[in-house]
Amino acid sequence: MDTVMKDRGGPAQPLLLARDLRKHFPIPGGLLGRATRVVRAVDDLSLSVEKGETLGVVGESGCGKSTVARLLMRLLKPDRGTMVLDGDPVDEPHGITVNELRRQVQMVFQDSYASLNPRLTIVETLAFAPKAHGLPAAEARARSRDLLAKVGLDPNSFADRYPHELSGGQRQRVNIARALALRPRLVILDEAVSALDKSVEAQVLNMLVDLKNEFGLTYVFISHDLNVVQYLSDRVMVMYLGKIVEIGSVDAIYGDPQHPYTQALLSARPSMDPRKRTREAPIQGDPPNPIDPPSGCRFRTRCPFAEDVCAKAEPLLNASGAQEVACHMRIRGSGHTKAP
Repeated sequence: MDTVMKDRGGPAQPLLLARDLRKHFPIPGGLLGRATRVVRAVDDLSLSVEKGETLGVVGESGCGKSTVARLLMRLLKPDRGTMVLDGDPVDEPHGITVNELRRQVQMVFQDSYASLNPRLTIVETLAFAPKAHGLPAAEARARSRDLLAKVGLDPNSFADRYPHELSGGQRQRVNIARALALRPRLVILDEAVSALDKSVEAQVLNMLVDLKNEFGLTYVFISHDLNVVQYLSDRVMVMYLGKIVEIGSVDAIYGDPQHPYTQALLSARPSMDPRKRTREAPIQGDPPNPIDPPSGCRFRTRCPFAEDVCAKAEPLLNASGAQEVACHMRIRGSGHTKAP
């Protein structure tokens, strides 16, 4: 596809827009195995991904980060909610199909080995999707060899190897190359560097920056590593128990966090300065059960500033400084004693 076809709405129009996405997983256990309860993995979440940016997504394990990634790729079908890709509704009567979405949105998973077919050589792995979408075999193989070179792997040495003959870092480079084989516009990276050694991780991160600039890519970068997210991201979205609690530019989130949960996450980062040692846990207790989340603000059971209003009403995302925050302390007239 040429550039004109790719960028229909111009730079001001978001590349991907999601509204009120919800995904609940039923738990069998009632009469005749019928589901009587659900795990509320993602609850009415809305987000936009701007063209050319890297949106970082952070939060504790179980907060719904990976479920969001799979919803955006439509590996999971949302229970409700809508998605729009550059002005085209996804899976709607007058929009684009899920297959068309996946030509423009690709994903890199955490487990580099499980993501690859052990029976295919590397060049066959990379050529598979382009051939399936109609590219002649010779062109697909040529594109595959070119992509191997782009991710720092010599095609003459690696094209005919199998996944078990590669290291973890090399396999992840192959996965990144495979994600680029269809020339997508958006790449979702779900903990894509978390299993790598730190030296290899740094090389892959720098490679991702170079590829983004060369191919004009947009990233959604999901990670539990706050330092990596800070290095790579333009904006950061903080999730807690299926909800967005804060979203804003990387400078605003890391320089002046507004939500108590974001403050606790950043305080928990290890410091290299012995004078700044953490003497007590910045956040207490475990996350609540997503089957039965707390009423009102879901963070209130672990928040040192929780008051009655936090249990009665759910705080919605509200502009606070340079970011949006879902906290009663940042909403004027909310009834919280610390509210403006």
